[in-house]
Amino acid sequence: MSGYIEDRWVKKRPDKATGKRERTTMWGKGKRYRVKGIPGVQDRSFDTSEDAKQWLAAARTGRNRGDFVDPRSGAILLVDYIEDHWWPSRTDEPSTAAPMRSRVWNHIIPLLGSYALGEIDASALRTFKAGLLSRVEESTAEVIWIHLSTILNAAVDDKRLARNPIAVQRTVKRPKPVAKKAKAWTRPTANAVRDGLQGRYRLAVDLGLGLGLRQGEAFGLGEEDFDFAAQVVHVRRQLRWDGKGRPYFSLPKGRKTRDVPLSPNLAQRVQDHLLRFPAVKSTLPWRNPEVPTTDLEERQRRPITVGLVLSSSHGLRINPGTWNKRSWKPALVAAGLLQVIGEKVEERGAQIHRSPIFDRSRPDMYHVLRHTYASVQLEAGESIVSLSTWLGRSSPKVTLDYYAHFMPGAGKRGLAAMDPWFAQDQ
Repeated sequence: MSGYIEDRWVKKRPDKATGKRERTTMWGKGKRYRVKGIPGVQDRSFDTSEDAKQWLAAARTGRNRGDFVDPRSGAILLVDYIEDHWWPSRTDEPSTAAPMRSRVWNHIIPLLGSYALGEIDASALRTFKAGLLSRVEESTAEVIWIHLSTILNAAVDDKRLARNPIAVQRTVKRPKPVAKKAKAWTRPTANAVRDGLQGRYRLAVDLGLGLGLRQGEAFGLGEEDFDFAAQVVHVRRQLRWDGKGRPYFSLPKGRKTRDVPLSPNLAQRVQDHLLRFPAVKSTLPWRNPEVPTTDLEERQRRPITVGLVLSSSHGLRINPGTWNKRSWKPALVAAGLLQVIGEKVEERGAQIHRSPIFDRSRPDMYHVLRHTYASVQLEAGESIVSLSTWLGRSSPKVTLDYYAHFMPGAGKRGLAAMDPWFAQDQ
């Protein structure tokens, strides 16, 4: 059986002449009994043999079950665990990694980083939650809380914690924003925003409304993705940007490629757009803009060329941050959906640059077009299963939970069928 107890104060074998065990040079120094010899478990010393025996028994049992955690492994500070162990092992997509890193370094580390892993208890989590909610909205706090839980789950897998304290502390609930229903635009509103955009950008509204695309999917859509004969659009990629502002192509969210039906009138708008603004060839890395360091990475990141349907006025791929600020939000202002609440003045060299400061506009950002697409489909009686597929959702249930309020007739047919059961006897 693995593991044994060593008495550090006396020699293991008795003296042949006296039959007694002689003292070692460690006599009277430090803790006397040391547990050794358990594979994968650091030696540990104790003052009494009884404590050493109990530790040895617990370590053996836990190791055999595969759930033994040496408490000393939890002595590492959370900030050190994140920086030295957790973050270097992450393999997130660049566009996902940048905002995650920002949330962890700007909120988790300042508020909780000075705690040792083993010190993160209910009290620490309550303090962290209170501090977090004083910094960010509940929706953002919920995401940050999930990041923390992911970090602590990794610590459990790394045998630094026996259990994730977030999972076992029932008195501390994760921040949860008030559920909000998805917003959809009316046709006049959509037309007003579309009219407020430059001519070359108006198709972006049409693609969001007519195909339910996410912004990155619309900006990454190629002319070759349209099958006008079959009246279908192949959604095969999205245009992403990493934290350093470098563009690249990747699969759609959830890695769900899909085919979306193309209506005749939308097909005509696309063709008219391409006559005025021909597709722009763009060659970008796939999955990651970093320079590959291995043959595998070189194959995975091999650039692809796409004839982008949407491009900037300079004939370049569209940066969503710039486009939202300079095109989308001014169009919202023109349509009466957004207000300018101030002005930002910057001095660049000898020139003064002024730019508007907009009020918050999250409900009316590009994603509202996707919601509007869903509302029109559901109000027309389209199958929730089909809609889920066209949207690239993980399941019809998720789609139904999110868009059920767009089904005004839900329940009425069943109610009409059941009502006669309760008619008064004639």
